[in-house]
Amino acid sequence: MGLRKRKQSGTRLQEDIPMADYGADENITDNVKIQWVNQSWVRSLLRGAAIVSFFSICVNTPKTFQTEIDGVSLSFLQPMTLIMDSVITLLLLLEMMAKMHMRGIFRGENAYWKEYWCIFDGIMVIFHVISLIIQVFEMTNEDMVYTPWAMLRCPRPLIMIRVVRIYLKFQLPKARVKSIFKRSGQQVWSVTIFFTFFMVLYGMMGVQMFGQLSHHCVDKDNNITDPEDVSVVRFLAIPDTYCSPDNNNSCPAGMECLNLDLNPAIAGYNSFNDIGVSIFTVYESASLEGWVFILYKVTDSFSAYSGYFFFISMVFFLAWLVKNVFIAVIIETFAEIRVQFRQMYQAKIAGSRFMHSKILQDDGTNTPWKLQAIGGGEGTSTLTPPCAQALLESRIFHIVILLLVLLDASLMSTDNMICPEEYDGGCWQAYQTFLKGAQITFTLLFDLEVIFKVWCLGFRGFIRRSLHIFDLSLAIGNTIRIIFYNDLKATQFCYFQVFRTFRLIKLVPKLEDFARKIFGHIVKLGTLVVFTLASLVLVSVISLQLFSSVEGLKQFETFPYAFMSMFQILTQKGWAIVMYECMLKGPPGLAFPIAAYFITYHLFATVIVLSLFVAVILDNLELNEDHKNMKQLQASQEAADKKRIPLRLRIFENFPDQPQMVALKRVPSEFSLPKIRDSFIRQFVETGNDMERLLKRSINGEVLLALPSPLSPSTYLGPTSPLKLLRKRVLESKSRGHNQVQKKTGVHSIVRESAHQRVLSLGFGAVGYRGRMLSEYGSRDRRALRSSVRGHRPLEQIKENNGDMNNKNVHLNIKVIQERRQQAAQKRTAKEEELRENHPYFDKPLFAVGRESRIRKICTAIIYARYNATSTDAAGMVIKQRYQELYDFLGMVTYLTWCSILVTTASCIMMMMETPHYRMVDQKSLQVMEFIFVIFMSIEMGLKVIADGMFFTPKALIHDIGGILDVFIYITSLVFLCWRPASIKPASFAHFFMVLRCCRPLRIFTLVPHLRKLSIELLGGFKDILMVSILLMSLTFIFASYGVQTFSGRLLRCNDPSVKSLENCTGTFLQNVSVVRFLFRTDEEILPQIMVPRVIANPRNFDFDNLWHALLALFEVLSLEGWLEVRDIIIEETNGLHAIYIHVFVFCGCMIGLTLFVGVVISNYFETKGTSLLTIDQRRWQDLKGRLALAQPLHLPPRPDYSRVRARLYDITQHKYFKRMIAFLVLINFFMLSLKWQDDNSSEVFGAPQVMIYVSVFLTLLFVAEVTLKCISLSPLGYWHSRRNRYDLVITMAGVIWVGLYLTRKDKMSCIVGVLVTFMRFFSITGKHPTLKMLMMTIVVSVMKSLFIIIGLYLLIVFYAFTGVILFGQVKYGEMLGRHANFQTAFNAQATLFRIVTGEDWNKIMHDCMISPPLCSTRFEGNFWETDCGNATASLFYFGSFYVVIAYVVLNLLVAIIMENFSLFYSNEEDALLSYADIKNFQITWNMVDIHRKGVIPVSRVKFVLRLLRGRLEVDMEKDNLLYKHMCCEIFKMRNGQDVTFHDVLSMLSYRSVDIRKSLQLEELMAREELEYGIEEEVAKDTIRLWLEKCLKRMRASKRASNPSEILPKLGGDDFRAPSHLMVPGFIEPVVSQDEEEKDEDEDSLPKQTPDLPSSLQKQDSSGASPGHKLLVPTLSEGGVRPDGEDMLPGGRRRSTRSSTSSQGATTPQSSNNSIPPYPQASMNKTGGAPASKEVEDWWKEQLHYDSGSEEEQ
Repeated sequence: MGLRKRKQSGTRLQEDIPMADYGADENITDNVKIQWVNQSWVRSLLRGAAIVSFFSICVNTPKTFQTEIDGVSLSFLQPMTLIMDSVITLLLLLEMMAKMHMRGIFRGENAYWKEYWCIFDGIMVIFHVISLIIQVFEMTNEDMVYTPWAMLRCPRPLIMIRVVRIYLKFQLPKARVKSIFKRSGQQVWSVTIFFTFFMVLYGMMGVQMFGQLSHHCVDKDNNITDPEDVSVVRFLAIPDTYCSPDNNNSCPAGMECLNLDLNPAIAGYNSFNDIGVSIFTVYESASLEGWVFILYKVTDSFSAYSGYFFFISMVFFLAWLVKNVFIAVIIETFAEIRVQFRQMYQAKIAGSRFMHSKILQDDGTNTPWKLQAIGGGEGTSTLTPPCAQALLESRIFHIVILLLVLLDASLMSTDNMICPEEYDGGCWQAYQTFLKGAQITFTLLFDLEVIFKVWCLGFRGFIRRSLHIFDLSLAIGNTIRIIFYNDLKATQFCYFQVFRTFRLIKLVPKLEDFARKIFGHIVKLGTLVVFTLASLVLVSVISLQLFSSVEGLKQFETFPYAFMSMFQILTQKGWAIVMYECMLKGPPGLAFPIAAYFITYHLFATVIVLSLFVAVILDNLELNEDHKNMKQLQASQEAADKKRIPLRLRIFENFPDQPQMVALKRVPSEFSLPKIRDSFIRQFVETGNDMERLLKRSINGEVLLALPSPLSPSTYLGPTSPLKLLRKRVLESKSRGHNQVQKKTGVHSIVRESAHQRVLSLGFGAVGYRGRMLSEYGSRDRRALRSSVRGHRPLEQIKENNGDMNNKNVHLNIKVIQERRQQAAQKRTAKEEELRENHPYFDKPLFAVGRESRIRKICTAIIYARYNATSTDAAGMVIKQRYQELYDFLGMVTYLTWCSILVTTASCIMMMMETPHYRMVDQKSLQVMEFIFVIFMSIEMGLKVIADGMFFTPKALIHDIGGILDVFIYITSLVFLCWRPASIKPASFAHFFMVLRCCRPLRIFTLVPHLRKLSIELLGGFKDILMVSILLMSLTFIFASYGVQTFSGRLLRCNDPSVKSLENCTGTFLQNVSVVRFLFRTDEEILPQIMVPRVIANPRNFDFDNLWHALLALFEVLSLEGWLEVRDIIIEETNGLHAIYIHVFVFCGCMIGLTLFVGVVISNYFETKGTSLLTIDQRRWQDLKGRLALAQPLHLPPRPDYSRVRARLYDITQHKYFKRMIAFLVLINFFMLSLKWQDDNSSEVFGAPQVMIYVSVFLTLLFVAEVTLKCISLSPLGYWHSRRNRYDLVITMAGVIWVGLYLTRKDKMSCIVGVLVTFMRFFSITGKHPTLKMLMMTIVVSVMKSLFIIIGLYLLIVFYAFTGVILFGQVKYGEMLGRHANFQTAFNAQATLFRIVTGEDWNKIMHDCMISPPLCSTRFEGNFWETDCGNATASLFYFGSFYVVIAYVVLNLLVAIIMENFSLFYSNEEDALLSYADIKNFQITWNMVDIHRKGVIPVSRVKFVLRLLRGRLEVDMEKDNLLYKHMCCEIFKMRNGQDVTFHDVLSMLSYRSVDIRKSLQLEELMAREELEYGIEEEVAKDTIRLWLEKCLKRMRASKRASNPSEILPKLGGDDFRAPSHLMVPGFIEPVVSQDEEEKDEDEDSLPKQTPDLPSSLQKQDSSGASPGHKLLVPTLSEGGVRPDGEDMLPGGRRRSTRSSTSSQGATTPQSSNNSIPPYPQASMNKTGGAPASKEVEDWWKEQLHYDSGSEEEQ
């Protein structure tokens, strides 16, 4: 009984495993007596004490005790916290002492200091005691108020872990939880290493490229004595300008360029002096926070090209690629958890699926009917009349309520929009009174709605739905607000009114369903929100205790300020300001530890927390496996049904039929004949083409390949050639065999076509084995047919079964889908042929050019001519050329399209030269290119129109958006070129036409197929992106309405900070001028000042005076730009409680809302790519194919055993410690770049940089020694085979050249060469570390796949740059629009737009371009280049659309590509179909067989590879002999018996190692099944043929044995000898099956009387010998043998099938890293052939010389 209870207890613990399952107070064993410390009330008391301790530490700061709220001092909190901490510390001490007494202190199995959670509790007790002592000293000594010892309190907030640890439980088994955390932790650590790799790389680049940024423009009349004094700011340029000492014109007039080592309070900490500061600068720039200001410093001090290259590449790799790998890690972890849950609870869910019965009913809202549980609906009151119930459940009632909500939200959003110019006036007061009455009316109506629902449903039925509870709370809050309307109008009670707008989502059912789908279950997203807020609060309290002792540090004086500061870091906006404040005001020696603390939290917030939100959104959008299968079938069926002719062609159906008729005339004396259709008469005139037309209709086009050359496939598959009536036949069959082929092919086509026509009417019953028709089977397939048809059911029956794909009786035959697709294509073709026959103007360009016109044929040949990148051999096999990628690139588009791309690109380059003052209208050089573009495009348009038509033809020019865009660009360019207006006024039609002309770069999207596909991918998710936009706009509208009602008119202030009353805001004052970006002193005597007038105004960039301004302000906040200014001004002008408003909006809008864009764009990308509906097995298969495509054969020569010295060197160079030593030396060599080698400011002759250079010279000599050792051990040719070795050799030779240059010259150029060599050598470290190699491959492949995304992004930037030059090229400088960021030229505009892509102050640039009079000068009669004013409407649309399209949509495609490739390279080894170990095993085996290291072997040697494989790819010859034959046959068919490549064999093995029914998609599965069916047939035929041949041999042998005298004379007598080319060597034996071997053994065991035969015949009849040599020599049954002559090379030489023999040594050396089976002795021929067998054995031994355990690749 006790064992049973123990077992049940263990089972219960495995169901829900808490986080603290081995906790100090939760782990209660059976053999321990329960004492008071383990009582439940004691544990609850201790948890409550922990909560009180946490609140105590939140208020335990000096500034909190000094704060006064409404005149009430909070100093009483100091003794209160002391008392609470004393009591809590006493309780914790008692608990610790009791547990020590129970468990023991150090001794014993469960000792106190051996349990992890007990150790944690003990540490918390110790810090509570320390905190108590520090607080006593603070209260007794006034000098210790801001003591640094207070930092020891920072671990105390971790006491909250004690509270929550018992409630955190994992429903997965503990082993799975540990496995998931271990795997995800390893991946996060690996990605962190990779991120550090790039950080160090760019840090070193910054040190060597730039060095110290210390040259400033200073007034020539300066008297600077101490550069570190902050008073130096008075002599700096305004703003502070960096300069280059080599350029005398880099400073303004009256200033000079000086090298100043300024105080960090002025210059900041951004520099590239050494590796530490450089990495710090790189990280800050990679966070996209203030990176442009560092860029401007670098471009002012050094070359602009080097600065832009460094920072743009750093942003691309670090900020956009490497950081997004963290998102991929989190998403992969979520996917794995989802798979684990599905596998664990699938049976449980299946068992409980039918526990609750549901019915389909209408819930009374404006949404579709839904399934609701019986008895689980809303209750009803017994006192409610039926008419009231009917009214409540009616759709009209809910629509009326929603319309009232909409009217209420619309009216309240118009606050201050009526009569805004006369505040407190009569009009404004009247409208405010009207709004108050409307608010009272709406509140009463909604209160009545709630009362009516309570009356109808009863109170219990009413509160059963969460939506009703939400309505009730809103009604109560609004009622209180109306009662005290004057006092609560502009308070937080406005939330109750604006939150009612959320009910409007029910007006759009699709939007409601989308919101439910994307947010998923509330537990998942709610848990993440709670986790984020809890971690934020915990870190805020820790930071509060770390920095509260720093006097004057406002960011961490109290808990609210600490929370806002850490929330600011979480949002990534302005996080560097918080860090710099703490670094400057904290202890000077702790500046970089403080920076490390904030960088750690910022990294955690950006790569973990934000990635979790994206992962949750994508997890909600993910479908389960059953739905994916059904979606795939539905998508395939819908794709087949959608193949209809377009609407522009269906318009011909509305016209009457007018078929083309011809008149037949014979002898004039005969009677006249009526007119007959032209298509009908052609059938009889062209008698020789009957079979040709039949073959054209045949679906199976493969039969054409069997016809003789006169009937080539192009004759049948090509377009119909022009035929003339009564002409002779072009093709005439003369041979009898050819006519038989025609007849047989025609009959087969008729039968197959009839079967295709029957398939839909008969359903799946007409489909037989492997998708073939019943009529196609002979009698030999009946048995297989009956077994396969049994389980087939059509797709409609599956839908009736609720799409249950797990039903094993349902067998989906995917062949029917292909049949439907083919039939849909046939219907469309037939419809087009019918229209072409019955309508003379169909397919007639411009209704004038004939279908068979000669000029049309010429134009068609011109526009469709392209380079043929595919080359084939005589057998029709595709030959992969050496530079096949280049040939494929040339054949990507037609020749005409290539010319169009070049001309369009050239014209865009010339457009970049245009400025407002250098225009095409005035410049002849620009007009030449414009004429060339227009003329060429005219010719192109003309050719396309003549060949394909304009609109009403099948291949019309205007058949999609791309054609419309081409015509639009052509018309605008042509009109503007003909017009060329000399005077263009701002906002005129000519000005607008110039903007339309800027669309020319977008034409590249229509010309390049990949960019066209990218456009489809972007537009494919338009619906979901629109839904997300509507949700965000709804959220923004709600908060904007609240802002208008709360902050309207309250943000007005005087620009003089010293004036608090608006009435006193008159006169002038001295305004401080900011010189540097960060200056944390407010001394007015230090900063320069200017005299400005006092004015009353709203903040410059935002206000909440009306709804439109509020929406614009919140739209900017939604991008996290400017939200800090909004927060600070709201706190300053109102009160601190209103800061909750902006924090809630930022959290909801940015942390959740913007991640919706990321999730939706990624989901739509995968859906467009066809991977969103892939099951887990299919996705693993796609990843496997990608990994196999990138795998390359090894290039490692064998161990030279014949030379003892080389063999020893081989072992040394291939040892793992030698490789680790080389990698360590590479790292040391790289870190020699920590200081700039050529420092112009250094005066030392032999300083630290020179020491580093000489160390690098010594290491270079070591690398030369390494290369020499490898060349000796591997031989020069063997060393050259590996690409990595070639790279090392080139770098080493470059290093030798650098050493020679430096030792002879020692100038700047030699240092540059040395730096380049060191950087190139550092990249070799990625190939030596497997994790770095996989992640580097992820980045490289992602860059290659995102190449066209980058091109598309650049084209969009070019388009917006051209438009910006036209609209804002002459706008005057403002806050952010200056000499670095402007639109004066296209190049400056592109740099500015790239800055906007990163989100760096884009809203301030937008407001600078919105400037209008009187702040600028305008000339109403002048041209647009003569005014410096902007355009508010154009600026808002221009910058808003650019930021949304680029930042929210295009850049998120990079995240999708990173995710796609991350799963490709970093998949789980346990779940992968083929692990990296399996691929490595195949590479080793291939390296053994491929002795020439070319990646190609003869097909006969594939058998060696198959038999040497181990692991998952191993083929058991005893059990899988038939599979072995199939694999050999497939390899033979793959290249038609020719040499096969590394990837050919690997691809074949991958297909054979997976379940194709689960892993392959529909199209690939159908093709694979057809291939395997053919292989099965061929192997079966060979097996039967061999069996028959063996039977005949036995019959002949028995006949010869019974009567040998009759056989020998026929053979030529006793002295007859067979010809040498017919003799089979003795060691070659035919392969027979195991059953046949047993029969042979039985026959051999019988006594036989075999006469003596000639030795030649005995050798030929050696079939009964051991079949051991089937490993080496292919046989006919294995599909690998070739007929005589197929193995001949050009010139009559026979292809060698094995390497030369090796007679060195008799023993076989064994590899140290991999055990390889010895040569099988049983395979020796017993009857002879010893020399040949010895030759093969020597070949085997030679292969064993390869070191299979090496890590060398490529």
